[in-house]
Amino acid sequence: MEELKNYGHQHPLLMLNEEQLIDNGNGVVDCSRCAEKVSAPCFSCVECCGFYLHKTCAEAPLELNHPFHRHHPLVLLQNPPCTSDQRCFCDFCDETCEKFLYHCSCGLDFHIKSALFTFNIGERNLKELEHVALEDPSFSSKNDGGNLGNCFVCWEPLAIYTYFSLDCGFNLHKKCAELSLKLNHLCHRKHPLVLQFNSERLSCKTCQVTPERGLVYGCSPCKLAIHIDCASPVPVIEDKSHQHPFTLFWIRIPFICDACGTEGHHVAYTCGTCSIMVHKKCISLPRIIQHTLHVHRVFHTYFIPKEYFESLNCMMCHEVVDTELGSYFCADCDVIFHVNCALKEKEWYCIVSQENGDDKSRDKPVNSITMVLERNDAGEATVIEHCNHEHYLMLSDNIREHGDKCCDGCLLLISAKFYHCSRCDFFLHKSCAELPKMKLFSKHFCGEMQFFSGSKPFILSSDSMFKCVECGVLSNGFSYKCNECGNHMCLRCFALCLQDAVKIPGHKHPLLFYYDYEEQCSACRRDIIAAFCCKDCNFHLCGWCVLLPTTVKHKCDHHILTLTYDKINDYAKYHYCDICEEERDPMH
Repeated sequence: MEELKNYGHQHPLLMLNEEQLIDNGNGVVDCSRCAEKVSAPCFSCVECCGFYLHKTCAEAPLELNHPFHRHHPLVLLQNPPCTSDQRCFCDFCDETCEKFLYHCSCGLDFHIKSALFTFNIGERNLKELEHVALEDPSFSSKNDGGNLGNCFVCWEPLAIYTYFSLDCGFNLHKKCAELSLKLNHLCHRKHPLVLQFNSERLSCKTCQVTPERGLVYGCSPCKLAIHIDCASPVPVIEDKSHQHPFTLFWIRIPFICDACGTEGHHVAYTCGTCSIMVHKKCISLPRIIQHTLHVHRVFHTYFIPKEYFESLNCMMCHEVVDTELGSYFCADCDVIFHVNCALKEKEWYCIVSQENGDDKSRDKPVNSITMVLERNDAGEATVIEHCNHEHYLMLSDNIREHGDKCCDGCLLLISAKFYHCSRCDFFLHKSCAELPKMKLFSKHFCGEMQFFSGSKPFILSSDSMFKCVECGVLSNGFSYKCNECGNHMCLRCFALCLQDAVKIPGHKHPLLFYYDYEEQCSACRRDIIAAFCCKDCNFHLCGWCVLLPTTVKHKCDHHILTLTYDKINDYAKYHYCDICEEERDPMH
């Protein structure tokens, strides 16, 4: 037996063959360095303390000068350098590092097998990778359900024929295992690009995406990185969403992509017939999508003729969309999205495969007034039957007589014109009485784990007490009920979600909703991550404050109380609440 004095263990180690490993009664044990199943030949502790090592792990050098990381040596550590509340991940395979690993001061960490496997590829020792064979991974028992996984070098989906390692579980495209270590590239003529780990986490100079894992072609002096796929782009690409092929075009200066309206660098694809220049990724943009912010489908277009309009604001970010560049557009509603805004959140849209079959008839509003019994000279319905009340309702504007009553639909104080029942204490704002019985609504997910599946029908309901799925308030007013999951939404939240802009008293400009806006609410000073904001002023409100009723009735005062965002005056006595008598913030 060969004896080895090994780093990281106090006792000598003996090499075992397969028969000796079985004789020891330890046919299934884990390597103390890589934590994977040990197979012969391997090393075992002479004191039988349960310490086993693969032969490759035992012979791993304490320092490794890696061809893909030439700045510093990789140092073998017994314990991960991360703190106890953090986890270390291998920068090659993205699995957790729990035991021995190779570490560099650049912040790179690698499993032993990951470091040695990539070392052999970099040194062109493919013949020494005896456990790696060129095979079709679709026939391998390692891949379940036909899922071939991704290549560990470029992290793109695997091709048909692949270098596949049963022992390590590493999969490589044949072309990635045989990549050139140096590359003279058109987009960087100063120095050759070297195949390396992206230790500085640089974004790709061509596509501007920062690769999380895998190898890149990089230039360390110039701090430049290029994806492997971007370094050798396909000369001609055909896509079924466009009637002509796109041709590769190298360009020295930045360009504006005609498909998405954002800047591109060095590599473009052109269609000479249509006179457009696009990013590679924009060739396959979905033609039609259904987005959660709009009830109808929106279509991708490269430009919109001026006779439609000159400009519109994006539904997502509310900034102007250049109609001479690509966008997603609904011609029926004059709704428009920046391409990158529309596709920013994958859960917020679904791709529509066919243009036909867009049934908009369900969205035609059916009034909740079931019958009009009388009209005045102006044509207004003065006596009606309503689907959610058993008696006739009469139109009135007598606020003096009924001004302290609340609408049974939205539960706010009666104001302006309203319908009331002469036989029971039932009131409805005119606007609440005219609500549609059913409304398609796209801004709703039936459960957190369910992906977006198009607009859902919401039914006007007044069944019983309910808890609003948006604001969480218990109510016995009217609600819109999701026909799929049964969740209720109060009228105020439902109306707020349908509006593109909200006008509130106390502020002269409309407020627009932003989905990622970290600030403090200008009314209650709570931290918020999404807000209704004014584009012209530094004014932003959380959803709770936007929903505050404009006027309320309280037992502490026989007058109606009006919501205000302004200081009443500078007298100190007004800085105290008249109910709890605690000090009040005049800015709230």
